[in-house]
Amino acid sequence: MNLIRVAGAALNQTPLDWDGNRDRILAAIDAAREAGAAVLCLPELCVSGYGCEDAFYSPAVQQMAVEVLGEIVPHTGGMIVALGVPLKFEHGLFDAAAVAVDGRLVGFVCKQHLAGDGIHYEPRWFRPWQAGRRGTVDVAGMAVPVGDLRFDCGGLRIGFEICEDAWVADRPGVALAARGIDLLLNPSASHFAFGKDEIRRRLVQEGSRACAAGYVYANLVGNESGRAVYDGSVTIAAAGRLVAAGRRFAFAASTLTVADLDLDELRAAQARLAFAPVPDAAEGDVVAVPFAFATGRRPPLAGPGDRRAAWEHGGHVKEEEFTRAVALGLFDYARKSRARGFVVSASGGADSSAVACLVAIAMRLAAGELAPAAAAARLGLPAPSGSGATAVRDLVRVALTCVYQSTANSGPVTRAAARGLAEALGAEFHEFDVEPLVRGYEAVVAGALGRPLDWARDDVARQNVQARARSPGVWMLANLTGKLLVSTSNRSEAAVGYATMDGDTSGGIAPIAGIDKAYLRRWLVWLEQAGPEGLGPIPALAAVNVQAPTAELRPAAAHQTDEADLMPYDVLDRAERYAIRDRLGPVEVWRRLEADFPGHDRGQLARWTEKFFTLWSRNQWKRERYAPSFHLDDENLDPKTWCRFPILSGGYARELAALRAAAQA
Repeated sequence: MNLIRVAGAALNQTPLDWDGNRDRILAAIDAAREAGAAVLCLPELCVSGYGCEDAFYSPAVQQMAVEVLGEIVPHTGGMIVALGVPLKFEHGLFDAAAVAVDGRLVGFVCKQHLAGDGIHYEPRWFRPWQAGRRGTVDVAGMAVPVGDLRFDCGGLRIGFEICEDAWVADRPGVALAARGIDLLLNPSASHFAFGKDEIRRRLVQEGSRACAAGYVYANLVGNESGRAVYDGSVTIAAAGRLVAAGRRFAFAASTLTVADLDLDELRAAQARLAFAPVPDAAEGDVVAVPFAFATGRRPPLAGPGDRRAAWEHGGHVKEEEFTRAVALGLFDYARKSRARGFVVSASGGADSSAVACLVAIAMRLAAGELAPAAAAARLGLPAPSGSGATAVRDLVRVALTCVYQSTANSGPVTRAAARGLAEALGAEFHEFDVEPLVRGYEAVVAGALGRPLDWARDDVARQNVQARARSPGVWMLANLTGKLLVSTSNRSEAAVGYATMDGDTSGGIAPIAGIDKAYLRRWLVWLEQAGPEGLGPIPALAAVNVQAPTAELRPAAAHQTDEADLMPYDVLDRAERYAIRDRLGPVEVWRRLEADFPGHDRGQLARWTEKFFTLWSRNQWKRERYAPSFHLDDENLDPKTWCRFPILSGGYARELAALRAAAQA
């Protein structure tokens, strides 16, 4: 056997955190060297951070990225290291992988296919590199090769696919394999979405099979820049076989995944493949670099190569992914925004209870991986008292504050549910009576109007003032304690604007605004009864799950529920998918709903469809003002990252007229 030890590292980077990004890269290089790896692949744009957005336009940012790269390269002695950096070449900016060999910068490979859909806006800042194009770029007075290149490092032939390059039909790896490579490296910044990791693994395995090569895929981890959460997911394959898979959703600054690849086995597989003749344009694309691989016997790698957790293979992967993605996203958001924890306006209902649970779970997961004192230090919190479970509970108490804010319309069920859950989680708990504030606002406005307010005439305004009266006090508490107020709105509410601006939408982060209410309710039942692997259930949620969702803003005699105000949540969420995800018009959405919900009257379904489109169009201004939310799937409504819609529009007037006519036919 001719074994080559390779590694990929998942890094938790931050845009424009030059020293922090550099130090995490250097730590990963040291860890890979300690593990005996000769080749290390680091994530896409890890020097600058992937999410720099329009800061990429700045010449100062471009220059600083190259300067920091220069600080990293000398630390690559005895190794081959690939790391992502924005690179200015001629008149364009390119998403590049820098290749450092034994302390020397030897070349750049630039991304050929840019991600420009959904959450990605790469074509705004970067230019795609043309296949077959090559040149040189001046770096610190040295001419460095750049372009569609291969690298021969001491006889090991290395090529690159950069993130999106692997997701397209004409992926560069196939052309590289025809020209001769042993190893493909893929520096990536691939955001989390439900079920996406399985697709990534297939792409890596298929790429290694089609090219008869080793393949190292490295990804970011954590909440890098606010909205996208990265799950890590380092994957190593060889000739179609999964060799190693790293742990996902780690709280550590970096995680390393290492594997041994048999170069003789790979080349035997290459000999069996029939590639098309290499075009003349590919000649001269090899950068030959002397490199001496370590010789002699070394101990084999200990343990299985697949280090994914047991929950990855269980029956509740989506629930686990949701829990861990949002928990990691919240922890990093607090850490990087320098918040000292979170404040949740706890209503005793599903949404605020879900948010409170996710914050507590974030602290418990971080404490389990890093130790309670280290997790607290990351957030700038005092070291927890005690040890073991006591220390974890103390961390939750310091990091999470729940506040139940009652009005005359609040009931004992929600009050007890909010208090019981806070106690079960170990959170600090307060009760604010905001009814005097509500009465004060109503009296001031009634005086201005010259008439008393009543529910028959002023329903929505009287509901809204209760929600808004809750905002100033809880914001003040967050300010005084240095914590971050969390908005509790979900995606179903965002779709139809069923939220009070500057009321329940108040907050610096909206962690569940990317998930629909129907799923959230199912997740809460799972959390009550089973819970995440290693943490277990939260039985106190039973008091929440037994309730019908309600804003609890009308008098008790009104028996207010969300679904009575809107429509059944399962219908609403299905309408949203058809209208927004699938981009169907009102008549088509209605016909789909008829097939999906035969138990509902077709006329009622038509009215709900019309209501959805009307409220969707009317409330885009609210979605524009929501706090940042986490991207969890390809049905996001966040106008800044996924779904753009005009604030002012015709509101589907003609289409809805056609719907009414069809429903009456």
